Amino acid sequence: MCGIVGYLGDKQAFDILIKGLHRLEYRGYDSAGVALVDSQGNLNVYKTKGKVSSLEDYCKDKDTTGTVGIAHTRWATHGEPNDKNAHPHYSQSKNLAIIHNGIIENYLSLKTFLQKEGYQFQSDTDTEVLVQLIDYIKTQHNLSLYDAVHQALSQVIGAYAIGVLEKNNPNVLVAARKSSPLIIGIGEGEYFLGSDASPIIEYTNKVVYINDEEVVKIERGANMEIRNLKNVVLQPKVHELSLNLDDIEKGGFEHFMLKEIFEQPKSLSLCMNGRLHRDLGEIRLSGILDYGDKFERASRIIITACGTSWHAGLIGKYLFETFCRIPVEVEVASEFRYRNPVIQRGDVLIAISQSGETADTLAAMELAKKQGAFVYGICNVVGSSVARLTDSGTYTHAGPEIGVASTKAFTTQVAVLTMTALALAKRMNKITDEDYKRIIDEFATIGDKIQTILNNRDYIKEISKIFTYAKNFIYLGRGFNYPVAMEGALKLKEISYIHAEGYPAAEMKHGPIALIDEEMPIVVVAPHYAMYSKILSNVQEVKARKGKVIAVVTEGDVDIKKLADYTIEVPQTEECLSPLLTVIPLQLLSYYIAVAKGRDVDQPRNLAKSVTVE
Repeated sequence: MCGIVGYLGDKQAFDILIKGLHRLEYRGYDSAGVALVDSQGNLNVYKTKGKVSSLEDYCKDKDTTGTVGIAHTRWATHGEPNDKNAHPHYSQSKNLAIIHNGIIENYLSLKTFLQKEGYQFQSDTDTEVLVQLIDYIKTQHNLSLYDAVHQALSQVIGAYAIGVLEKNNPNVLVAARKSSPLIIGIGEGEYFLGSDASPIIEYTNKVVYINDEEVVKIERGANMEIRNLKNVVLQPKVHELSLNLDDIEKGGFEHFMLKEIFEQPKSLSLCMNGRLHRDLGEIRLSGILDYGDKFERASRIIITACGTSWHAGLIGKYLFETFCRIPVEVEVASEFRYRNPVIQRGDVLIAISQSGETADTLAAMELAKKQGAFVYGICNVVGSSVARLTDSGTYTHAGPEIGVASTKAFTTQVAVLTMTALALAKRMNKITDEDYKRIIDEFATIGDKIQTILNNRDYIKEISKIFTYAKNFIYLGRGFNYPVAMEGALKLKEISYIHAEGYPAAEMKHGPIALIDEEMPIVVVAPHYAMYSKILSNVQEVKARKGKVIAVVTEGDVDIKKLADYTIEVPQTEECLSPLLTVIPLQLLSYYIAVAKGRDVDQPRNLAKSVTVE
């Protein structure tokens, strides 16, 4: 979940590394550090607790010269976030420095062995154990850094993306990965290392995606070398990035999160482009065109994901069961992989991940594939681990999402699930031509309707100021909008640190109603569909207990508007498409409450964007 960046070339590395860390800071921001080999051959490591700006301040009076370096921004796993646990870590000899994203699971046994060999440790991290092990193997067997890293990783159990620098060889940088993302950028006489493309795209669009258990040597003036842990020499495959630099800048918005909320009409348009054909009245998805028979023959679909993606998956359950009449189970990936699930040959597993690197989701996919399931991926990042592991799948094309609290990733995931369910239903003759065409026509207008809600942001901003006092919120929804209530509660928790829970509205009376009083805000997602009268009764139950109701309703609503303290209107649409509209006010409500409370919206405490550890 940490961000790693490296540089080897003819330019001064420090500014490149710092800029790269700023772009990777969404991956972790507990501490930051940099290691550089200067012109005198000194290996200098500078690191500090806090964000990258703290590291910049710390380095102002330091020697930051050098044309090779590695840098890191941390989301803490082993050891609290402080100066000594920040990366990079020296070896005891101070001949080596390492940065690491992931977890070394057998670090304690390795540490015990190394302590018996006379190694002393300065931090509480598993990462320092790895650099000491590399140093030990290199020294004992008189190996090159490349060979020493290769041998050390054969003894390691766990996940890693690493970059290793050697004091006595400033012309070489060694990197490796397993279950944690890593790419190499190739410039003119220079190389770049990154957890993702964001620190690289300014300098080159040519990258090599490093695969699991591959060790890479990048050397000044030489071609890249790659070997896997079985000692097989591999040829690098160079890919061209389609990412634009503007995509990872704020573009005049106060926060990335607000920018990404406002990008949703565009991101949904990109998601539908080439897939939803309003003029032809059809949806064409290559995954369904090529592998629709896998879905048709499936006795069930399993959707697995984490966090916001799991909420999208819950909406997917409603979609597939409503339109395709295929039973669907939705599993939290971290539970699915450990509960010895029953997976039958012919099952379809849909894995959803914004980053395409979510460790628990990847593990669930591997388990399902081993047991004969057909694995279909939905993710945002081209070339990610999810994309490479699946049998087939669909990219969301949401564009880079830098804000830790996911917004446009959610709506594009829901859009892909909707298109997939509709295309499959059409293939299976489970939907009438009239219904199919009507929903497609409406789907094509959804971006404009989202823009209408965004244009009403000032009203939502004013409501938000009223509720900064709250310590708890309850979110209620029914049907397609029950997962939206859960997603709204998650957004509020993530960025404002207000406790919030999402419930099916009818379940309120089975426990949560005990919490309601005049201090408790209740957000009710209540568009005017089949269960409207039921959720109206739920609102009446809340008001009878003096709860404060914020209701998201369909334009022109009368009945709930009479009861609610505040109402936010969304345009009328098809019920199956309503989550794409009703979630927008909840995103804005969370954002403006967090801003009013002075929170760090883009980088909330304890969180990171890409969860690459268990």
